[in-house]
Amino acid sequence: MIQLHAVHHHFGERPVLRGLELTLSERRIGVVGGNGSGKSTFARLLNGLLVPERGRVLVDGLDTRTHARAVRRQVGFVFQNPDHQIVLPTVEEDLAFGLKNLKLSPADIAERVTTALRRYDLEALRHHPAHLLSGGQKQLLALSGVLVMAPRYIVFDEPTTLLDLRNRRRFAQAIHELPQTAIVVSHDLELLRDFDRVLVFDEGRIVHDDVPATALEAYVRSMA
Repeated sequence: MIQLHAVHHHFGERPVLRGLELTLSERRIGVVGGNGSGKSTFARLLNGLLVPERGRVLVDGLDTRTHARAVRRQVGFVFQNPDHQIVLPTVEEDLAFGLKNLKLSPADIAERVTTALRRYDLEALRHHPAHLLSGGQKQLLALSGVLVMAPRYIVFDEPTTLLDLRNRRRFAQAIHELPQTAIVVSHDLELLRDFDRVLVFDEGRIVHDDVPATALEAYVRSMA
């Protein structure tokens, strides 16, 4: 599980998160809130991209402040814009990049890459320039680049914002089928309706924490 204890964070003089106390153990957790509510900062705390100004974030007992590298192996992160995540020229090279840092054998790397390509029908694009993929293909490649590292948890920050309807549906299905725990920050409320739990952020605090039907209704009312 992921736990947050008395977590506070500021950007300059502005408080962004205020005293969060949470245990995240459900398989599908949605996160919603208005712009500037703290939800994206919260997401980046979960795998050590940010360290809280005060308080602790624990991933299976590992403190993100002192065990950042181990935490990042456990918690993958999928950004809103896949171009921020794809770093090498071809699909195959990009998928293999992180694995080489794990010092796996060439055979193990090839096996993991092939498995990742097959998962989302990307095999025919193995040698394709990554920057020439469609938006939907790029987002699936970004997710595949996380999955190939075999994390236990995956955090998504607005993963469907740049996608058209067909690709939003395809990516939603991909999230639904993941065996890992998924924590998804999104303005796409339909994406979250079959989740186990939804957190609603407002001014750095969680103002609702409930099943989707209840939490999303409260969120929509607050935005009216």
